[in-house]
Amino acid sequence: MLENVRIVLVNTSDCRNIGSAARAMKTMGLTELYLVDPIEMPNGQAQALAAGATDVLANAKVVKTMEEAVSDCGLVVGTSARSRTLPWPMLDPRECGVKMIEESVNFPVALVFGRESSGLTNEELQLCHFHVQIPANPEYSSLNLAMAVQTLSYEVRMAHLANEQKPYSNTNEDEEYPVVEETERMFEHFEQALKATGFIVPSHPGLVMTKLRRFINRARPDTKEVKMWRGILSSIEKPAKKADN
Repeated sequence: MLENVRIVLVNTSDCRNIGSAARAMKTMGLTELYLVDPIEMPNGQAQALAAGATDVLANAKVVKTMEEAVSDCGLVVGTSARSRTLPWPMLDPRECGVKMIEESVNFPVALVFGRESSGLTNEELQLCHFHVQIPANPEYSSLNLAMAVQTLSYEVRMAHLANEQKPYSNTNEDEEYPVVEETERMFEHFEQALKATGFIVPSHPGLVMTKLRRFINRARPDTKEVKMWRGILSSIEKPAKKADN
């Protein structure tokens, strides 16, 4: 199961942080590292801080966008250090670890960490099903990247060890969740259909799609439900396009 757990670092500015994060991962049995558009690629300094985890660094996959890093994942959890204007479904670190292990049985899952100074953008956070926040001391909540990776990787490992003690059971045997690429196509279809009906005005789209993403991510539709939504959207879109013509 741990092989299906992916750590994604977005736009990391200091390669030493990548090395320290790789070490934090390996101590908890995680090896799948994705680097999204790193400002500084891992070098000798990163390898020195990785200590015995240079294999995690060497096998890290480098991609240009977060979408590329998570497109085949069925569950994406983004780390958020601050409260956002539009609240998203939240997990605490323990819940995050349990959920990732439960769902890693069925597909790859990703835990995403943002830039050292500014975290993840709103657009990147909207690609996540859930957000997770480490409840650090509010008077001094300064966690560096490797500390955050270590804390959440530990929760993933603890959930994995607890799961090993239980008889095997597929908690989602009646539900098959879509991967990110499929849900993104659904959101694109939603936007097209809502523009066709006039509900979204292209020049003034507002927060319609952001709020819709939040609603659907909170509901967590399975694969059959996503296909049903695509069918509904097609049935709405066709007459709207005819009327437009």
